Amino acid sequence: MASNTKSGIEPGMPVRYDSTTIALHWLTVVLVIVLFALAETWGFLPRGTPLRKQFQSLHISLGIVLALVIVARLAWRATRGRRLPAAASGVQGWAAKAMDYALYLLLVVQIVLGFVLRWAQAEAFQFFGLFSLQFATVRQAALDHTIGSLHDTVAWTIIVLASLHAAMALIHHYILKDGLLKRMQPG
Repeated sequence: MASNTKSGIEPGMPVRYDSTTIALHWLTVVLVIVLFALAETWGFLPRGTPLRKQFQSLHISLGIVLALVIVARLAWRATRGRRLPAAASGVQGWAAKAMDYALYLLLVVQIVLGFVLRWAQAEAFQFFGLFSLQFATVRQAALDHTIGSLHDTVAWTIIVLASLHAAMALIHHYILKDGLLKRMQPG
């Protein structure tokens, strides 16, 4: 195993996360970006149009996939995922750990809000047109509006925090040149 003393990794310690952790991380990134882009895009389309409904249906299907990926990430992290030593100590190390936990928490909250929103709307969950699940038959208008607003707020919060997370990774890679980004690079 290679070492990288600049990033605080001791000789003999693995310098990269395992391939499953890396794959689940990047799958989460892609899903979050696509889900956000779909939601922001359909807002420009007239209500009731087929394209808007297709975007919403794809958003719901990918949201279900994201829920499965997050469950897999948490299970993998708790059981088999490779543990790497902290890349930084002190305030920087604490901030990095807080960011990780905040992103996980917000993703879980967002998924729960998405399911509750669909229930409040009394609309079926369509999964890529393969099957449909209906949990409620009476729309809860007030709850629909409240949960919808929270879902939007959490989405923007995730995007802002994930952007800061990515920016810090790029700062470590291009400015500090400490090898931190290589820990999560595929390949």
